[in-house]
Amino acid sequence: MDTTRLAGKNCLITGAARGMGAAVAEYYAAQGAKVCVADINLEGCEEVVQRIKDKGGEAIAVKLNVTNREEVRAAVQATVDAFGSINVMLNNAGINKPLMFLDITEENWHQIMDVNALGCLLGMQEAAKQMIAQGKENGPYKIINVGSILSRQAFDDVVPYACSKHAVQAMINGGAKALVDHNITVNGYGPGVVRTELWEQLDKDLVAIGKFEKQGQSMDELAENMILMKRYSYPEDVVGTAAFLASSESDYMTGQLLMIDGGMVMQ
Repeated sequence: MDTTRLAGKNCLITGAARGMGAAVAEYYAAQGAKVCVADINLEGCEEVVQRIKDKGGEAIAVKLNVTNREEVRAAVQATVDAFGSINVMLNNAGINKPLMFLDITEENWHQIMDVNALGCLLGMQEAAKQMIAQGKENGPYKIINVGSILSRQAFDDVVPYACSKHAVQAMINGGAKALVDHNITVNGYGPGVVRTELWEQLDKDLVAIGKFEKQGQSMDELAENMILMKRYSYPEDVVGTAAFLASSESDYMTGQLLMIDGGMVMQ
């Protein structure tokens, strides 16, 4: 592994206490980045930070509710206070709670949209304000949003989630146009079926609403019937693309959502 690939990059990652966010935080640190590990689960953040420090990396933990602008602004400031600046903002925080289409409630809708869409918007805005203040001559800066296969399609049992991830796609496109003159690129990646704590809970929820008969069936059937590579993924399948988008290798990219889904969505 190139331990200098992300040297000089000061990164804030939301939803980083576990799953893909934690894996990316540790991978960034291993490649030389300094990382602010932010999540509503502070204890989980501290565990990730300790693992990074045990391997010689530099990181801090911050408690963050991404739906609260003041907390997002404070997380950006904590990154700057700890590392001197912010170069990379990774909006990874997300939740899902499946319900069949006619059973979707206002509470379900707002909870998912607030975290996944509003949280992404606030992260983009507050990071961009700080990056602009630091001066475009010190860029390029990177804003990276985590989309999904459901940024480009929808299933009848996760419509609010799909709407939130379509919104992420829109914010990548619109943000790229809005921020290009400030030497800020906006890109993202769209994972498919990733075996994390989030998907483990989703799997249980799908059984509970009667979509599948037993746990594990959803991942197995999707892998067999919809994924060209015939397997679901793990966080380790995602971290390389996340690092590419944070690195200088992607400096001439903006407005793009890269799919990491084993061939599930091809467009």
